Amino acid sequence: MERYMVIVTIFCMVITRISCCDIVKLTFPSGFKIGTASAAYQVEGAWNVSDKGENIWDHWTHNYPEYIRDGRNGDVACNSYYKYKEDVALIKSIGFDFYRFSISWSRVLPNGFANEINEEGIQYYKNLTEELLANGIEPIVTIYHWDHPMILEELGGWTNELMVEWFADYARVIFDALGPLVKTFITINEPSVYCGNGYNTTRHSPGKVLENMGHYICIHNTLKAHATVYHMYDDEYRSEQQGQISLTTQCDGWYLNDDSNATLVDQAFQFNCGWVVHPVFVGDYPEIMKTRIAMISELEGYPFSRLPEFSDEWVEYIKGTADFFGLNHYTSYILTADPDEESGIYNIDSGIIKSVNTSYPVGSLAWMSIAPEGFGNLLRMIRDQYDNPPVQIFENGYCDLGELDDYDRITYYNSYMTELLSVINNDNCNVVRYTAWSLMDNFEWSDGYTVNFGIVSVNLTDPDRARTSKLSTSWWRSVMETRTVQDVPTSV
Repeated sequence: MERYMVIVTIFCMVITRISCCDIVKLTFPSGFKIGTASAAYQVEGAWNVSDKGENIWDHWTHNYPEYIRDGRNGDVACNSYYKYKEDVALIKSIGFDFYRFSISWSRVLPNGFANEINEEGIQYYKNLTEELLANGIEPIVTIYHWDHPMILEELGGWTNELMVEWFADYARVIFDALGPLVKTFITINEPSVYCGNGYNTTRHSPGKVLENMGHYICIHNTLKAHATVYHMYDDEYRSEQQGQISLTTQCDGWYLNDDSNATLVDQAFQFNCGWVVHPVFVGDYPEIMKTRIAMISELEGYPFSRLPEFSDEWVEYIKGTADFFGLNHYTSYILTADPDEESGIYNIDSGIIKSVNTSYPVGSLAWMSIAPEGFGNLLRMIRDQYDNPPVQIFENGYCDLGELDDYDRITYYNSYMTELLSVINNDNCNVVRYTAWSLMDNFEWSDGYTVNFGIVSVNLTDPDRARTSKLSTSWWRSVMETRTVQDVPTSV
């Protein structure tokens, strides 16, 4: 009860920011699109059927289960490879406008290269796409969501610049197969997450800790790959397929507190969000990143900066490769300058220590706090930094332990969407799409099945992986029916 009262308090704090005469502003603008999402490895299962090849998460979970909190894997996951029609029926019953899903590279190209195309794998995604369209649901395709074929990782993965060419070959297969049906493509999902966790820690596959520079090399090649595919689509497919394409990145928000100042906030933003999007929307890495990493690298004795340098040609080639700003956002942090730097000790390239505001409710992961004002701060920063681009939010959601009466999740969505409508209506932020992560409970990477983001429950002990609606399922159904943010239901 005490936790529920805290949740209600946060809800009331958000509501009081909107006057009675502004309640109408809880209605979504005309043309605003709302949907839900998943990712291939997290939901599909069928990890080795129909000639699918091994990907890096297959390899990681099978060979290093100790790095997964519950030691489990995505071999079956939600079984969506076989249950996609049921998933589409769920999406339709809730009333979502679109469904964002990703392609498994190794299901389409089992050996990673375009010389061997798996037609059964392609057909699965065609079937899913056609099923969505037949039910009036817009398909949005993510070409890469962290699961490239293992053979490519053995060749260096994203630390090998040849991945630029290999990814472009793979993307061409997807454009040829799905482009006539799909009008929104995301090239790559959250580069800073898979690069940071996979090439600088053992938190994610491939779990390589590479001299505190593997993640920088990974992003460098990822941005080249994204730009190459963007230009390929622009030059060869756009005129006929008439679609839009960009990448999506994870960006944190922040609380404004007594220690906050514009310099600190900008520094944190550039190292977190600007790292990926500054080269796309402005050109090259943020100056603060180049300066600090070069300086710290020199102090560490490196004869070069750990942050690679783009040539002038690459700077120009990457700049402008976005039809929209793809954003994933979950939570916000208190920002503090590392005090050791006053003594000339540099522990963190960013120089920023992040912490969670303990006065706010926290989800089943320690970093997951309900902090909608940080969401607003972030959206206003994007508006100001990048000339108010059209923002498409492709992930936003809350984790718990799988409760069917998921009041905390509803409170999260209510407060974040209220904040979203506030910045649209009051701050002129150009947000045009919102995605609830995720459709159903699934394999949550290094956390396995110990935490849940779904608005639909999945019975993981049932071989059929039966789906069960949660309280948030019906809440979302009401949102979609009214196109208005709904109140948080009263707990019994």
